[in-house]
Formats: sequence, C-alpha cells, structure tokens
Amino acid sequence: MRKLHYHLVDVFTGRAFGGNQLAVFTNGRGIASETMQAIAKEFNISETTFVLPPEDARNDYRLRIFTPAAELPFAGHPTIGTTFVLAREQMIERGGQETNIETRVEAETHVEAETHIKLEEGVGTIPVAVRWRDGAPVFAQMTQPLPTFGPRFADASLLAEMLSLEPRAITDTNLPPEVVSCGVPFLFVPVRDLAAIRAVRLRMDIWERAMEGFPASGVFIFTREVEHDGSHVHSRMFAPAMGITEDPATGGASGPLGSYLVRHQVFTDTGGLFECTSEQGIEMGRPSFIHIRIEHERGEIRAVRVGGQCFFMGEGFLEV
Repeated sequence: MRKLHYHLVDVFTGRAFGGNQLAVFTNGRGIASETMQAIAKEFNISETTFVLPPEDARNDYRLRIFTPAAELPFAGHPTIGTTFVLAREQMIERGGQETNIETRVEAETHVEAETHIKLEEGVGTIPVAVRWRDGAPVFAQMTQPLPTFGPRFADASLLAEMLSLEPRAITDTNLPPEVVSCGVPFLFVPVRDLAAIRAVRLRMDIWERAMEGFPASGVFIFTREVEHDGSHVHSRMFAPAMGITEDPATGGASGPLGSYLVRHQVFTDTGGLFECTSEQGIEMGRPSFIHIRIEHERGEIRAVRVGGQCFFMGEGFLEV
C-alpha cells in the first residue's frame, strides 16, 4: 500500500463551499495512469490533478488532469487551483516585481509580488502568474492558447429542445451558437436572460442525438443579464460526456467565452483590451467568479488570460 497526500481547494472563489472543487496530488511520481483515473472517479468531483516533474527543464512542473470519466489535455480551474496549492506548499518561490495595491474593501495598502511559472499540459506549455500578498498566494492567472473557432450549430430548435427551452430564448439574442476552443472545444449558446438560463434542463435523450459527432466537449450557456455587481455574464456549463453533469466554474471555457464575446462584439469596443467577469455555479449553490482578459487588435485576438482566487479546504491521504 502507498500513502498518497492530497489537497482540496475551491477554485474561482474567495470563500469556503463556493467555486469549483479540486483535488491536487503534488507528488504524482510512480502513480499509474489507471490509478490516477480510478482516484479521480473515487473523488467524483469535476477534476483531480497529479503533479509530475517537467519533461522540459525550462518548465516548472508537468500536470495531468482527470475528470471522473477521462483525462483532459487542458482545463482551467485545475491549472489555477494546482498553482495555488504549489504556491501554498512553497513549491513555487515568491519573486518578481512588487507593486503597491490599494484594496477596495478596507482601503489598506498592501505590497504584492508576482511570480511566473510554466506548467506542461496536454495542449502544451501553460504560463501562469501567481500574485502574493503578505507571503500568501491571493490570485492566479493563466495564459491560454489562442482561440480557434469551429462550426456553428444551425438547428436552434433542436438545441432549444435539448436545453428544455423555447427556440426564441436563443434566437432573440441574434448571436450564433458556435464552437470555440482554447485547448478544449465548447459549444457556446447565448440565451436571452436570467429566466431562460435558470430554466435550462439538459435532456440526455436529445443530447445523444444532437451532439453525436459534433466537435464539442461540453455546452456552455451564457447571458448578459447577471445577478452580482461586477459581473458581466452569467454562465452555466454541461459536459456529461466528460462525467460532469454541470460544472460550477469552467476556466477552460472562460477564455473561449471571452474570445466569443470579442469576436461578436457583444460589448462595446474596448480599444484592444477586453476584461470581464463571468459568474457561474449559482444554480448549483457554488457561486464562482472568473476573471477574463482578452487582448486584441483590429478584431484579431493576441492573448487570452483567465484568473481567479482560491480557497484552501483541507488535506488528507489515500492508501492505494
């Protein structure tokens, strides 16, 4: 029997029992792929990660990411949450340029430092910036691969039936359901308002017929009507093929979401820099807030960055 140490964190939240749960094994050496998959299924949360030495010495770590059903080449909240755990466990050294920042809540001035690391994932090397305050990590932001735009889902009636909506809840937005990927493809479905997105109920019988052969790992639904001040879009994500009935925070889809919003000029022109916050997981009782930053020039996207806070929940051991 081997004793495996893990950490539990809630990602894209600053409080307990919010955001997206993540289990992190900081020492994945010697664990077989089949065992990694079995552990992810045992935890039965959206993702579990295993940290390994990098294959390229210029990088910091290699990361393997598993849902209960399959291994992923890339995912957002596991990248952010694993980085937070590595920083908390002093497996990332503090450094970088320090900047004075005034907090909005207490109007106190803190000195923050930023450290940059590189994680090897299935889609390539993912740069991540960690921000520190008073010696503790407080924010992490990853740079995702540039987006690719895939096919559109032309049959709004079938899509609406799959989501238990009226077709006009989609077509009234005058925006196309479209696949976008920054490493993992998602079908982005705009809906009219909060009432529509709250009414979504995924019909698996229709899903199997509508999504068979369609190049998307999940369906990401969003509306511009929001519940919280400071948010810009309200989101939900369903990926039953990956073993995820509904996801409370999907970092890997948030970069593509920002890219979609820029491409279709959903918000007013931002002069080359678009920043927004996506609120997600509210229907699940796990509110999440994902910060999205898209740099673009004349409609061409130059950089995709996604970040957020994490909350440490605890740690333990498995004996396998």
